[in-house]
Amino acid sequence: MVAGDAVERVPLTVIAREWGRIGVLGFGGPPAHILLLRRLCVERRGWIAASEFEDGIAATNLLPGPASTQLAILTAWRLRGTAGALVGGAAFILPGLALILLLSGLFLAGDPPRWVLGAAAGAGGAVAAVAVQAATTLVPASLARSGPGPARVRWTVYLLLGTAAAILTGPWLVLVLLATGAAEIAFRRREHRRERGRERGRECGRGCGRGCTGAEGTSPTGDAALGRPDADPPRAPGSPQRSPRAALPLLVPGLAATGGPGALAWVALKVGALSYGGGFVIIPLMQQDAVERYHWMTDGQFLNAVALGQLTPGPVVQTVSVVGYAAAGVPGGLLAAAVAFAPSFLFVLFGAAHFDRLRADTAVQDFLTGAGPAVIGAIAGSALPLALALGRPWQYAVLVLAALWLLVLRRGVVPCLLGAAGLGVLAAVTGAALP
Repeated sequence: MVAGDAVERVPLTVIAREWGRIGVLGFGGPPAHILLLRRLCVERRGWIAASEFEDGIAATNLLPGPASTQLAILTAWRLRGTAGALVGGAAFILPGLALILLLSGLFLAGDPPRWVLGAAAGAGGAVAAVAVQAATTLVPASLARSGPGPARVRWTVYLLLGTAAAILTGPWLVLVLLATGAAEIAFRRREHRRERGRERGRECGRGCGRGCTGAEGTSPTGDAALGRPDADPPRAPGSPQRSPRAALPLLVPGLAATGGPGALAWVALKVGALSYGGGFVIIPLMQQDAVERYHWMTDGQFLNAVALGQLTPGPVVQTVSVVGYAAAGVPGGLLAAAVAFAPSFLFVLFGAAHFDRLRADTAVQDFLTGAGPAVIGAIAGSALPLALALGRPWQYAVLVLAALWLLVLRRGVVPCLLGAAGLGVLAAVTGAALP
């Protein structure tokens, strides 16, 4: 996808208005955002061809961070370049950010009304079921991507590692995601080399004239024995066999050690730059830091934050703004949002012209094939600490009802959370004890 003729046609005021409208109406998470963007850019305005839009979805799904936000930035970039990306991305993010900060002030107030506490406790009771539902929706595509045989076994191992990491390691889950992606690169590269060795062995068995022994994968007198570079298997176009992109750098959170703005910025950066596979992976990336390490929130307040991220329009990553608000008020919420969304803008502004090559990069594809099931496991695993954080028996009843609604009836997340909040208000006004 490249910026084309539309760069000269679409005013920035139009981009601000249309992307802002999606930011206001975008309840329901990434599926709703993608649908609204497609209706605007492809069906109603005809700014972007359908094939280009689908390529944009595929490209942004390769990136860490909130994919639907990156798609909003990318489509605006397609219309007006850098200025369009900045205006469109800001218009998409700001309505939800303003609303979630307002609600944070209400839900995290020192002495909120009883009905507010009830609504928060009710919505929080459903969050663990929402996490499980989010994980299950990602399973079919990830399984299909992994392939059969040994790849399916590795997929299961990565899934279990991600689940265990979400439960046991908290903020260090990022290391597990990077490790599973790197492991899959190594496995697939070795399988590719073995396959090339078998092909050479079959050729030599038929008498290729290279002086080989004829055994599969061995060539003691050929190129490999001489140590020539051309003995390595040929690379697919665009596949950087020795590219540093295959080994994503680990950022050392030195400023996070003492807490304060540096710690908040590090937590937000993990959410924006190192989260793969959808909004809910932010839960295990944030929970231990926000609740146990820095004590910015209680378990119940963290559940409220996750529920608010689902109930407000715009990206689910807005949840990090609630954590920022709990840590340092409105300035903390704004700082957390700025740090969390900055990588999405940078990925698009500096990478959009190269997305086609990124999609063809086998190392990137292999990394995501390995990291993907670990992400799914992490999202599912986050349900356990979320459920354990519930403080009253009636909240577990709400959790059971939410699980039936989402996993058995397969109905929507937003109605589920609104219904759970309503049950919480009912519990509060009838005198039920609140957590």
